[in-house]
Amino acid sequence: MLIANVEKTIALTEGRMTMTDKEKFEGFKQKLIDDNEKKYGEEARKKYGDDAVNKSNEKVKNMTQEEYEDVTRLENELTATLAEAYKTGDPAGVIAQRAADLHKQWLTYFWSEYSKEAHAGLAQMYVDDERFKAYYDKMKPGTAEFLRDAIYVYTGFKK
Repeated sequence: MLIANVEKTIALTEGRMTMTDKEKFEGFKQKLIDDNEKKYGEEARKKYGDDAVNKSNEKVKNMTQEEYEDVTRLENELTATLAEAYKTGDPAGVIAQRAADLHKQWLTYFWSEYSKEAHAGLAQMYVDDERFKAYYDKMKPGTAEFLRDAIYVYTGFKK
């Protein structure tokens, strides 16, 4: 699939053929999967198992353009809501709990099944793993911990 898409992309840039929006979107989704596998695949498979990772990849592969637009909108709304919530300093507050709920909604586009325990575990990983911590803390230092605490309240899970 990816090789065929690359060949089509080369032919497209050389002007030998045109690529439909559907073909472009399919290639884009495959690239998302491949990039994620390269960056996190091995450790995700060790932590969650092949079945969970394969199901997540399958969800992305089967995502429609509309679903992708929805998940992108959700991600943007989550970022904005989290920034507002952080200003309140209250992870149990209404805005922070809205951010935690948006995070759950976002996850359901990638996870085949949701559990509060897994959601809380992921939130802790956002704090423990420097890559994720840097992603969230680029907004403001301490954002990863704030999101984790909000998710702990949301899920009723505390360590």
